[in-house]
Amino acid sequence: MYYDDRTEVFLDGEWVKAKDAKVSLFAQTLHYGTGVFDGLRSYNNGNGFNIFKPHVHFQRLKDSAEKVFLNVPYSVEDLTKIAYELIDRNNLTNAYIRPLVFAGPNMILAPSKESHFFMTAWKWAKYPGFEPLNTMISSYLKPSPKSTPVEAKIIGNYSANTLASAEAKKLGFDEAILLDHDGHISEGPGSNIFYEKDGELFTPKLGNILPGITRSTIMEICDELGVKVTEKDITPEEFYKADHAFFCGTATEITHISSVNGEKFKKKWDDSIGHNLLEVYQQKVMFDEYRGLTIV
Repeated sequence: MYYDDRTEVFLDGEWVKAKDAKVSLFAQTLHYGTGVFDGLRSYNNGNGFNIFKPHVHFQRLKDSAEKVFLNVPYSVEDLTKIAYELIDRNNLTNAYIRPLVFAGPNMILAPSKESHFFMTAWKWAKYPGFEPLNTMISSYLKPSPKSTPVEAKIIGNYSANTLASAEAKKLGFDEAILLDHDGHISEGPGSNIFYEKDGELFTPKLGNILPGITRSTIMEICDELGVKVTEKDITPEEFYKADHAFFCGTATEITHISSVNGEKFKKKWDDSIGHNLLEVYQQKVMFDEYRGLTIV
């Protein structure tokens, strides 16, 4: 799914075949989760392809690495050039790009002196898919910012997210919604969340969530189009009363949520703000702008 015999990846300054890439089984990241990653998408725009907001993503990657004492030996501009070359080398246009910073061999619970950098890409449809999602409030909580930098994409932070998603699927739901340590709505396992009520959008405030790049893009679009967005603490009870809701993220893009804990939202997806935003977002990511679309 992620590579074949021809796939090339970038590993520690060299282009190698994915099937030949090797890392140490004693890497601290493998044992303790001390590493960081990011996710970008490239889009075919008819005249080639566009990687959406690469500088923002790669700056976040470097900032995240710094928080776990790992070094990225490339500038944001270097990383952007590597990403474009990666897409070219693998004859891709629509693709998901995964940069990863991981630690070297280190079996003690202290920062590793050795850092490694890896980047790959593959064809990947919207995750978790195109169908409306029946969600549940998970029993697993988003890690507290007093325990880990929640604003960074740290590998170890995602163990709770993976468990939440597994729990939801085991209980017959499509996806989970995690609460924060104060009992407020935080996010999905790999995405931020918005809900619509009376023609306005609401989303969890910063502090206990990942400040997603897609999240900020949606807020930029809403500002341009005159859609009011409020960032606030959101209780599960408020969320249950929403007209509609959606997840958003680089992998997720904009994916609508049809129900939570068995309670269906009353507004149809085609009539929701989220549906209209998806149309604008799809132009934005292909061309870094939108062209004449409005929210109705």
